[in-house]
Parts: sequence; C-alpha cells; structure tokens
Amino acid sequence: MTTLPLWTDTLPLPQGALAACIGTQGSLTEYLMASGQPFAVQVLAQGEDSALPDEQALLQVNAQATVYARQVCLTLAGEPVVVARSVTRLDCQVWRPILERGARSLGLTLFGGLPALQRDALQFAAVQPPHGLHRLATAHTGPADSLLARRCRFQLQDSPLLVCEVFLPALEKYLT
Repeated sequence: MTTLPLWTDTLPLPQGALAACIGTQGSLTEYLMASGQPFAVQVLAQGEDSALPDEQALLQVNAQATVYARQVCLTLAGEPVVVARSVTRLDCQVWRPILERGARSLGLTLFGGLPALQRDALQFAAVQPPHGLHRLATAHTGPADSLLARRCRFQLQDSPLLVCEVFLPALEKYLT
C-alpha cells in the first residue's frame, strides 16, 4: 500500500531560507543558481513509467496508465540538493519534446520560454515511505523519515505536465 502525501497550498515550514526556497513562485533553477555555487542537472531516468497514485487525477489518467516521466537530480557544488519528477501523458505531443532536453534545466523553459503556458498554484507535502517520490529522493540522500516536496501542474495547449520537486537535507547549507 502506498501512503499518499497530503498536498496543500500551505507551506509546512517556519519562515527562513529553506522556506523561501521551497516557496519561491519563480524558477527553482534560477533560485539555486543565485546561490553562487556551480549548478547542474543530472538525468536519472527518462521514458515510460507508471503514474503514481497522486499524479493520476492531475494528469487525467487512470490507475493502469503508463506515463512519460523525466526524473532528475539538481546539484549545487556537485552535491544533490533536489530530486525532481516531471510527468505527462504518454501520448502527449506537446510536452515530450520539451522534456527530451538532456541535462538542460526544465525550469528555465517553464519560466520564460512558453508565453501560452498556464500554471496552477504550488502545492506542498511531506513525502514519506513508501511513496515513489520518497524512494526516488532517498536513493540520493540516504534514509529519511519524511522529506518536503512541492508540485505544480502546468498546462500548454490543454496538455498537463506535473512537476514534483523533493528537497534534500543538503540544500539548507547552500541557502543564506
């Protein structure tokens, strides 16, 4: 059984540098680059995958659906600080070419390169085992009871893209 996170529009953190980073309404890529540390995107996996239970309604797919997913690790100074999963319907001709970008950041395109883009409000959650986002993140950070995450659905030409980002403990030391 998968424990579904409770996604909410309220950031579950006190004020501070970490809360400012997770709650940023702009590009997370630009926010991380502003740290002054070398920033990189490492592609972990890309291609067909199963939709996670809490992705299905936002992508308008059923529980048996196969989706197209891009999973990446964002690093600062070579250290993993965020793990992200971007997911769209398997047959989507709008988002797949955008997701097939190698190690280039998706954030720079989502926040400046697509004028017709519509964006839902950010949602936040604490992801716990055995949720798929938690498994993806802890493969790069080691064991953790709970990790903070955010997600946002984007729409382009009536096609949804769901972007989920899980914030790793190492991130805090790079924030001021």
